[in-house]
Amino acid sequence: MLTYCKRCVMPDTKPDLYIDDEGICSACRSYEQRNEVDWDQRKKELTVILDKYKNKTGDNWDCIVPVSGGKDSTYQVIRMLQLGLNPLCVTSTTCDLSEIGRKNIENLKHLGVDYVEMSPNPRIRAKLNRIGLTQVGDIAWPEHVGIFTIPVRAAVQFNIPLIVWGENSQNEYGGPAAAASNNVLNRRWLEEFGGLLGMRVSDLIGTDGIEAKHLISYTYPSDEDLTRVGVTGLFLGHYIPWDGLSNSLIAQAHGFHTYEKVAEGSMVNYENLDNHQHGIHDYFKFLKFGFSRATDHACLHIRRERLTRQDGLDIVKNLDGKFPWEYLGKSLEEILRPLDMTVDEFIALCDKFTNKKIFKRDAKGALIKDKDGNLTKVNYDNI
Repeated sequence: MLTYCKRCVMPDTKPDLYIDDEGICSACRSYEQRNEVDWDQRKKELTVILDKYKNKTGDNWDCIVPVSGGKDSTYQVIRMLQLGLNPLCVTSTTCDLSEIGRKNIENLKHLGVDYVEMSPNPRIRAKLNRIGLTQVGDIAWPEHVGIFTIPVRAAVQFNIPLIVWGENSQNEYGGPAAAASNNVLNRRWLEEFGGLLGMRVSDLIGTDGIEAKHLISYTYPSDEDLTRVGVTGLFLGHYIPWDGLSNSLIAQAHGFHTYEKVAEGSMVNYENLDNHQHGIHDYFKFLKFGFSRATDHACLHIRRERLTRQDGLDIVKNLDGKFPWEYLGKSLEEILRPLDMTVDEFIALCDKFTNKKIFKRDAKGALIKDKDGNLTKVNYDNI
């Protein structure tokens, strides 16, 4: 049986989530604390920090903003420009970039910024996608690592100390108190929350012909280089109230493109639009932990009182965890082709990673699937 937060609809199977004696999860408790924050004072603190790191001679960029072209990174760039900074925007190219993802990257450039895009070797990336999916159940493993390594490598290479990230996911979605209060990025944060899932980059050397030279993009700079440049990072969400919906509305007002319909497995059309592999990533989260993208969104809106908990439960039951036959108009077969994996092999892998304790099974213990291959959780609320 799954135990759910009594305020939102998040189950206790979410890694690093804690449900207290009153049945409230740590993410909801963290959101409660926002009412106690003096956001005007936080904004002043942000201004002081940005002024400290702003390049006074005009011969270098003021900061690095890691960007994907999504609604949050577009919002980050808008805010930095409003605050008078001259950012260098750095992208770690996504694994299977969608057409709408490319449009949003081009739109972001035209906000008026300098932009650098690092495109890791696609042959190696495909191998890493397959390794991530088969070894730790995360097709996006190399992308999640690159998001944190490539902007930091750029900071060292271009001698830019300050990196401005968006939200601290541990604060928004729950996590250990120490992580929730952390408003800077460091090596320890990367190792704990940067998507490594227990698989180190160095572990991959010698696998499927992969050499150290193939993994430069995924390797964090040395402590010596970080110290020499003085690389540090801040989470913009620590200083400015963070809300995905309002970020999206602001981004759309500045040219950001949304999907023509609700994205598969989601309840919105403005998030996770850049990578055709997102559907697989979200589905494996559902198989392992019993929740996925629709649950994430429902919880965020329940905390902000845009949805009732019952509405959230209904949405999750209708949308969460659908088998990813396609994503953003691309079929599963096409998405798997670069990984040299068939749909049948994928289905067998799904069964391997499924937490069978939380899904319905028949009398022989086999997973029960509907005609579309969808599973059903043993319970969707605390009953």
